[in-house]
Amino acid sequence: MVKYSREAKNPSKACKAQGVDLRVHYKNTYETAQAIKGMKLKVAQQYLQDVCEKKRCIPFRKYTGCCGRTAQAKEFKMSQGRWPVKSAKIILNLLRNAESNAEFKNLDTENLEIQHVQVNAAQQGRRRTYRAHGRIGPYMNCPCHVELILQEPDEAVEKAEEEEAKPKKFTKKQLAMRRLKVGGAP
Repeated sequence: MVKYSREAKNPSKACKAQGVDLRVHYKNTYETAQAIKGMKLKVAQQYLQDVCEKKRCIPFRKYTGCCGRTAQAKEFKMSQGRWPVKSAKIILNLLRNAESNAEFKNLDTENLEIQHVQVNAAQQGRRRTYRAHGRIGPYMNCPCHVELILQEPDEAVEKAEEEEAKPKKFTKKQLAMRRLKVGGAP
């Protein structure tokens, strides 16, 4: 069993899913995961479906080098965005896994929201490519690990009114100052 980097605040109302050594680009998956963080489960699933159909884009916020611009990124007040279909499908599968874990724990899947998403770079795979003059160059791939925690939001509880106020405690210095104010100037 692999350890998660964070535990749920209320484990009885949360479910987890994890993917290890996924053969999908780390940077694209990172941006896809950040885009769905904090969303409701059904909203995130619909959003990723739209990304696969290229109706909506994933805004690229961190890894923006040589990333093209699109009008679809205006939705997020950004200009750069892409449609990483493979990453979206992998995260959709993880969300489906988390949803089935939630059903097993008898949680309300309509009410779940994505509390924690983390993407880490995994160990690179090594292949080789053939260069000019008989040399050989590296041909690496960049897989990743993904972990998700979905949780039902806590119900808001109103603060109870205090029935009897506790007597205020004063220090000796404060008591002396109060006596001074009451008695007047010496």
